[in-house]
Amino acid sequence: MRFTLSRLNSSISAALALTSYVALSTAALAQEAPKEDQGLLEKITVTAQKRVENLNEVPVAVSVLREDQINAAFAANIEGLQALVPSVSFRKGNTNRNSAITIRGIGTISFSVAAEPSVSTVVDGVVLGRSGQAFIDLYDLERIEVLRGPQGTLFGKNASAGVVNISTKKPTAGFEGNAELSLYQDNEYRLKASVSGELNDNAFGSVTVLKSQFDGYIKNVHNNEMTNGYDKEGVRAMLNYEAAGDTNMLFIFENMKSNDNCCADLELTPSGRHPGSEALPNSTGSGDFDFDQRKIDHDFETRTIDETTGFSLQIDKPIGSHEFTSITAYRSWDNTELREGDFTSIGGSQPIPTGTFLLHDTGIQNWKQTSQEFRFASPTGNDLEYQVGFFWWKQQSERNFTRDASCSGNLTTTIQNYLSTQLGQDAPTAEQADQFIADNLLSCNRNDIVSATAFMNTEFNNWALFADGKYHINEDFRLLFGMRYTDDEVSFEHNRYNNDEYGRGGIGVRDFATNFDGKTDETNVSVKVGAQFDINKDSMVYATYSQGYKGPAFNVFYNMNPTDTLPIGKESSDAYELGYKFASRDLIFNAAIFRTEIDGFQANNSELLDGVTITRLTNAGSVITQGIEADVLWQVSESFTLSGGFASVDAEVDEFLCPVGSATCDGRSGADLPFSPDLKYSVVGEYTWELADMNVILNSSYVYTDEIFAGAPGATAQSNPEALLPDYGILNASLAFSFDDDAYRVTLIGKNLTDESFITTYSGDGFRYQIPRDADRYFGVQFKARF
Repeated sequence: MRFTLSRLNSSISAALALTSYVALSTAALAQEAPKEDQGLLEKITVTAQKRVENLNEVPVAVSVLREDQINAAFAANIEGLQALVPSVSFRKGNTNRNSAITIRGIGTISFSVAAEPSVSTVVDGVVLGRSGQAFIDLYDLERIEVLRGPQGTLFGKNASAGVVNISTKKPTAGFEGNAELSLYQDNEYRLKASVSGELNDNAFGSVTVLKSQFDGYIKNVHNNEMTNGYDKEGVRAMLNYEAAGDTNMLFIFENMKSNDNCCADLELTPSGRHPGSEALPNSTGSGDFDFDQRKIDHDFETRTIDETTGFSLQIDKPIGSHEFTSITAYRSWDNTELREGDFTSIGGSQPIPTGTFLLHDTGIQNWKQTSQEFRFASPTGNDLEYQVGFFWWKQQSERNFTRDASCSGNLTTTIQNYLSTQLGQDAPTAEQADQFIADNLLSCNRNDIVSATAFMNTEFNNWALFADGKYHINEDFRLLFGMRYTDDEVSFEHNRYNNDEYGRGGIGVRDFATNFDGKTDETNVSVKVGAQFDINKDSMVYATYSQGYKGPAFNVFYNMNPTDTLPIGKESSDAYELGYKFASRDLIFNAAIFRTEIDGFQANNSELLDGVTITRLTNAGSVITQGIEADVLWQVSESFTLSGGFASVDAEVDEFLCPVGSATCDGRSGADLPFSPDLKYSVVGEYTWELADMNVILNSSYVYTDEIFAGAPGATAQSNPEALLPDYGILNASLAFSFDDDAYRVTLIGKNLTDESFITTYSGDGFRYQIPRDADRYFGVQFKARF
């Protein structure tokens, strides 16, 4: 699986040859094209550098999903869209809180409440503290920009791997409305409606509401109910006010609620935990996956209950020839997770440790974040163009987590401790403890349920000063520069208590209390330097060196140990990138070659703790990711469009460090990073037949993902073969009928037409996996109306 250096060199050589061929031939075609045929493709604008710019003039590796591409994907959330961006992978957790995005193989997958992502998610200029806030649902999107590689100077500390920059539609001057209803097999529907228009001469508003529901695609044989579905509803409102002095004010409010019985792990290889169950996999053992498995046998439903609320105010005001921007934002996120932890429905009365057990988790968490950004931008067109700014951000979270589990351990010793500490007996003997046990009919078997609760709170404080710009040496050559100074502070408190009257412990339930707290801080200076050269009016090349930074953290979780109170140091990166961009009347082609070296990589290491497999966040050492990427958009004719992307990425551990306090661990240098396929590509085609009374639009996409190692960083497919997930390719298609200049549209939708089942996540324990809804073939229909 490992992407060797010779393979990387071959890919780079091939890509450079392809790039040169495309650059020369398409430039010649563009020069020979008749003037009246110019401009088949609309200009694609982005805000990747916090200015509105042409995509092909931005010296950054950025993939753009436009509104039409987003709509044609018929995706319920970002998880369904990430497949169209080859450099992006998605790690699906049991809840939104534990899901994560990786770019070029880099991302932070952690259960800790005192750690932050490596991929920054930004919605309308507001940074989200946790990526999971963006996984709930999609509103009226204008575009999604994926900035690949460190974006530390403009976007800050959570952008050490990249940025997902989401822009929604703004209120329109003229009145317009949209209604959209999507129906799919297995009782799934999505309803969205919006209105937008002028309120008075200076104010424009829009409101979008949505409601969606799905019964699920996995059957729980314990209660004969479907699971892994969702129930969501939300509203998003905008007010754009043009005040005096050319001042523009944009107010945004949103509220989204979801109650999802998702996402239960499937047993794809035998666990041995519930023999005789209807949900047993058709598998001979490790590596022999039951791809047709769509059943579970759980007596506790895995569920996620979310509510996010946010509002922001953006002010844009010209000051002389410069532009001043202020973005003030507040967001809260309430997340409740219910998790089946033993993955069975079996009880019993036999003593543990052998056999099965019960383990159920309930976690309740609230995040609150406040942010303020000021930017001062020079006019464009001068020799020196620049932006300077200030950013302040604060996030607080409170979490309580309760585990109910089967009792285990030496009951006599436990009661001796109880008699001593709670009843005040002086050195009680084992005989006295056994007599107390008999008198009170106590036991510690698998059907005796004990519990413990941890209370955690964390606080992140961050402020930064930044500058970014370019200097025009001449009309064709520019120097690029940027710098950011960041000040970080992280603190936490953690208390855990045993809830059993007698102090009995169990699987994952400790029979003693703990009390921890900690605080750390860090400062950082990140820089960017580079050059950009226009080959001709259609193409340019750029080369950049940039640094990324991710702030310090703590490994704060339910059963944390004293060693977890040690701060996890910063993660820093050095990135080198060479890019080429071409845009003509009918073709856009972008390519980049990159290498990023990361020190202090914050990653998880799996280990067995109190009978339960957990992941411990550590500074896992240094990693390197390198490879080549390309995006293309080709307007073959007025009726036919082709687009696609390609990424060949080699992301591996350069030097692995075992966690503090661990004598041994599975990690080793040279191992592939998790959730980083060596090869991923997508091809999308759309053809339109213009008929007398309607247009017929055929859209089809194919996405291929190479095999993925989904274990811990530093582990290998040889040491953890159960974590090696096979490659797969997905073919989707839709056929739309558009009437009255697209005032009405009916679309027939086919997902995964070849019915190829695939796995996206290995969750642990040697048998737990995630198979998504899109791993089955299913069909739907969508109705859209504009008025």
